[in-house]
This record gives sequence, C-alpha cells and structure tokens, in this order.
Amino acid sequence: MSEKNNDTANNEQTALTAGGFAALANVGALNDATEDLAGLDLTFDRIKIPAGGSTAFEIPDGDSEEVNMVKEIVGVILLHHPAYAYYKDKYTGGSNPPDCGSFDGVNGTGDPGGACATCPLNQFGSGEGQSKACKNRRMIYVLMEGELFPMVLSLPTGSLKEFTKYLKRQLSKGRKLNQIVTKISLKKATNSSGIAFSQAVFTFDRVLNEEEKAAIVVMTESVKNYAANLTMSALAEGNDDAPFVDAETGEVIEPLKK
Repeated sequence: MSEKNNDTANNEQTALTAGGFAALANVGALNDATEDLAGLDLTFDRIKIPAGGSTAFEIPDGDSEEVNMVKEIVGVILLHHPAYAYYKDKYTGGSNPPDCGSFDGVNGTGDPGGACATCPLNQFGSGEGQSKACKNRRMIYVLMEGELFPMVLSLPTGSLKEFTKYLKRQLSKGRKLNQIVTKISLKKATNSSGIAFSQAVFTFDRVLNEEEKAAIVVMTESVKNYAANLTMSALAEGNDDAPFVDAETGEVIEPLKK
C-alpha cells in the first residue's frame, strides 16, 4: 500500500474513533451530570444474565420501565471487584444485606467477618452439595459508547473462570481492561449434572486511542470512588432475579423472592 493510501486509511480510522469514549472529556458531560446528581443516592443500572442457557442479556431500556434483550455488550470495563455474600438463613427478599460480605475478597464484614481466604464458609462443601456457603460473584462496571455512566454486571460463579482467563490474556499482552474495548456475549453451557446455564464470554475488540484513554481515566476514578462507598445492602441489590448454576458444583441457586 502506498504512503498516500496509508495516510488516507489512518485518517479514516481516526475519524471513526475520535468521538468514541473521548467525547466524555470533550464536553465535560460527567462533571455536569455529577452536579445534577449532588445529594442523590446514585446507583448504576444493571445488566442481567438470565437463567436456563439463554444467550441474550437483559438491560434497562433507559427511556422506559421496559428491558431490552441484547446478544452482545460492547464497552470498556472500568473496574471490577469481588462481591462475596453469606446469609445464615436462606435469603427471602427485599434489600436485606447479607450477614457477612466482602467487596475486596480479602476481608469480610459482618458475622463471622475476618479473612475470606481462611473462612470455613468460603470453602467448597460448606454450602449445599459441594458449593460454598458464601456466594462468590464479581461486580463488573461496563461503560458503553454514548453513555455517561457504566452499567453493572454481577458475574455469577459459573462465569468467573471465563473472566479470569480473559483478564490474564489481556494482562499478558500489556493491556489493562480500562484501556481496551471488550465484547461480552453469552453461551449456553452444561454442567456435569446436565443442567444448562448461561455463561459469559469475553473477547477483545480494540485498544482505545490516546484521547479516549485520557477520558476513561477520569471515568475510572469516579467509579472507584463509587465502589469504595458501597454498603452491604448493595450485595443484596446485586443478586439477579433469575437463578444461576454454579459450574463448579452443579448447584442451582434459586431466584431471590422480592
């Protein structure tokens, strides 16, 4: 390809990506929105993974109370962290916080509290069947293009290995998750007991350009501040309405009744 053609292709690529996630920084939209929300309890909309092996996510419509079914989520993963929750009694509804929970996967707050790694309730076999009594999820904050705020994906146990594999692949290439665009889809998986469940799949899309990276840094810090102030009730809110299957143990975790 000639130098002229290379320049044309580069210019076209820049035109395609210049707006992208950098648009946030260009208009100061985040600061304006934050001012409007001053004094209000900000929560992010949630992406739900349905039960039974469905391959479509449920996301809020944004303009109504309806939900949309989408096959693929494309965006930047700004932040992710553990979401451990233990209930002494079976959860029966509402926004009741767990008896013990953790947002760092290191220390639990509540009863029994303490170090998660050595907690008997965080060991396989402590719950029903061979499951853990303390349910391990991961909260993933995904910013989609054209949005000012991220959505939260509460990733169930059955998808944690897929996410870990994807994270390791990107880190091995020197890519941080908040510097790339990720595609998230669902595939139907079946555990050893023949129970079908929906498993999240993560694939690399592209690296952000420098202007986009600068804008995302601001967004990431804002989300970190939000996550640092999460309370135990957020763990209850993070549970999906639909059941999911623990891919390690085959345990079917029932819907939480509201």
